Amino acid sequence: MSTVVRGLREALVLFVIAVVVIAAAVGTWVAISGGDFVHRLGVAFLLVGAVIGMTGDLTLSRIGMLPARSTFGLAPERADGGGGRVLTGVGIFLFVSVPLIVVGVLLIT
Repeated sequence: MSTVVRGLREALVLFVIAVVVIAAAVGTWVAISGGDFVHRLGVAFLLVGAVIGMTGDLTLSRIGMLPARSTFGLAPERADGGGGRVLTGVGIFLFVSVPLIVVGVLLIT
């Protein structure tokens, strides 16, 4: 049960960090060029949610390192979360990316 709580806490922290960074970036964008804050915030949520959904589990970085690792005779990296991470790529997609996309859709409509 503690692993579930740790995973949900990690997802919440990632979600809050994403929201703060998105809001700051969109606020700067609106301050510089003007426009509607809420609509741009919704679009930014959609974009960041999609990017996190595609790259959240570091699969792309592991794929990029395969030729270098095989050149030096190293085994492929393991797919488990390391460094204290609890969430896998599926968890990041479900608990971070999907809520960001849902919030973005709600802000646009």
